[in-house]
Amino acid sequence: MKRTIQIALLALLAVSALAAESSHPITVWEVKGEHNSVYLLGSIHLLRAKDYPLPSAINAVYDDAEALVMEIDMDDMDPLAAQTAFTTYGVIHDEQTLESMMGDDVYRQALSAAEAIDIPLEMLQKTEPWYAAITVEIMLLSRIGFDPALGIEMHMMSKAMADGKTIGGLETIEEQVQLLDGMSLQAQRDMLLSTLTEGAEMGEMMDQVIDAWRHGDIATLRSEMLDELAKHEELNKALITDRNARWVGQIDALLDDDDDYLIIVGALHLIGPEGVPRQLQENGYVVTQLSEPLTLR
Repeated sequence: MKRTIQIALLALLAVSALAAESSHPITVWEVKGEHNSVYLLGSIHLLRAKDYPLPSAINAVYDDAEALVMEIDMDDMDPLAAQTAFTTYGVIHDEQTLESMMGDDVYRQALSAAEAIDIPLEMLQKTEPWYAAITVEIMLLSRIGFDPALGIEMHMMSKAMADGKTIGGLETIEEQVQLLDGMSLQAQRDMLLSTLTEGAEMGEMMDQVIDAWRHGDIATLRSEMLDELAKHEELNKALITDRNARWVGQIDALLDDDDDYLIIVGALHLIGPEGVPRQLQENGYVVTQLSEPLTLR
């Protein structure tokens, strides 16, 4: 079963939590600086109520960190500015339509796939393919109970705000939108068509993804998702590898600090040979994947 564009969007973004699980890895790494630690938590951007509580080790690294860093500084994000960015880059402002941008043959395939999963594609005629893909993804996830308000970022941001911790971001919302909008039309078509054709498998796919994520099963995450995404070279470069390279430089600067940091990014950014932990390890840092339960010294 393919695990491609849908997982990429979960990067930008289940089994019920058990009260007592045996010891197992988690999708969290500790990077040791000279005077501090930076924790890297792989995120699932939307979750369901039944996916809580999170593994206790996640709360342990949160408690140890003085500051929280996410892909976007969400507590300072202006909702109006965010909507303006999506409208500016994702809405078609001329005579073109989604159908004309997709082309006749590909649009027919997209329309057939959309009808099969009850997605009203005609309502998205004035959106560019990348924006349509994100909209469809959110619609499909919402149908099966996933909510961005329950995602790891929102959960941890609420805790950090209540605890008075510093919150920062690695990118701006406009930068994220621009990288999506900057992809070729072919890559955008692939994104939308894959999202639609794989939509019927969304529930089963997410069960497997969250199970692998919860248990730090990096081999499964890589073979079922990252390796599939890598077959789409432009998408992989824009959504994953280019951003990883930029973030490594920013994290390197944080490792020259005295405070401990918890950095939360999409889980696909943390696995594979071009993942952030591997790159930091190659830069000379001691990097360790953590396990549940976790006791920090």
